[in-house]
Amino acid sequence: MSTAISLPDLSAMQALGERIARLLQPGDVVALEGDLGTGKTTLARAIIAALGHKGEVPSPSFTIVEMYDHLSPPLVHADFYRLEHPSEADEIGLDDYREGAALLAEWPMRAGGFTHEPACLAITLQFRDENGEGGRKAIVEPGQAWLGRWQ
Repeated sequence: MSTAISLPDLSAMQALGERIARLLQPGDVVALEGDLGTGKTTLARAIIAALGHKGEVPSPSFTIVEMYDHLSPPLVHADFYRLEHPSEADEIGLDDYREGAALLAEWPMRAGGFTHEPACLAITLQFRDENGEGGRKAIVEPGQAWLGRWQ
């Protein structure tokens, strides 16, 4: 049961981030897919800010994982773009990071994917036109645990 959400500008992306933040619970995964430049990190930053983080939100492109223990729920922001094999997610101790926290996962398929988990909210960000100038759209696919919350 997917939903398409139009994201014509940054304020629409921030509104989507705020909506997700209001619903986020420990154990949830927000899996962010999309081509380079579609706004995965922008949406992750909007969620983190909506949860109350003040200050800079670095992209975890090089660190792979950034922790936000002070948020409620505690949050793990991960960017798996640099992983060459899903087993590398185990090697960095992803399960340990996730204990009691929600996970924002950019490039989730490089870590083996999360859509098999009932608490996964899968979001695919796309350009609305081939030039990337007409804004974005989000295709949202809530897992079983999200169905009652997302509507």
